[in-house]
Amino acid sequence: MKRIGILNSRISAVVAGMGHTDTIAIVDAGFPIPASVERIDLAVKPGLPNLSEVLESLLSELCVEEVTIASEMRSKNPGLYSKLVEDFHDVRLLEVSHEELKLRSASCKAIIRTGECKPYANILLRSGVTF
Repeated sequence: MKRIGILNSRISAVVAGMGHTDTIAIVDAGFPIPASVERIDLAVKPGLPNLSEVLESLLSELCVEEVTIASEMRSKNPGLYSKLVEDFHDVRLLEVSHEELKLRSASCKAIIRTGECKPYANILLRSGVTF
């Protein structure tokens, strides 16, 4: 059994297989996940797990060079927006329309569905390099 880091075998495998510029998404419970993308469903009930918990775990293992969020998050979910701006102060934060975010999710290596039930709680993470 793995002792530290991400214990979910699918998430761990996806992160280990990511290369520079590959993307992975963490989304809320209502996000429309394209059939062509691997779905890793962690949702247990509304709010469990929340996006922040999953994001924190993922960032412990993934080098991120760019973050993409929906521009609607700024006004519709200002708490999460402020947290992401603070957490990613040294990483490029790209804001696109929610419709554009959904289109971009089709090229993700995987989409992790959480139990998050707050509006526009979706984030795409582009992998960087550690050297």
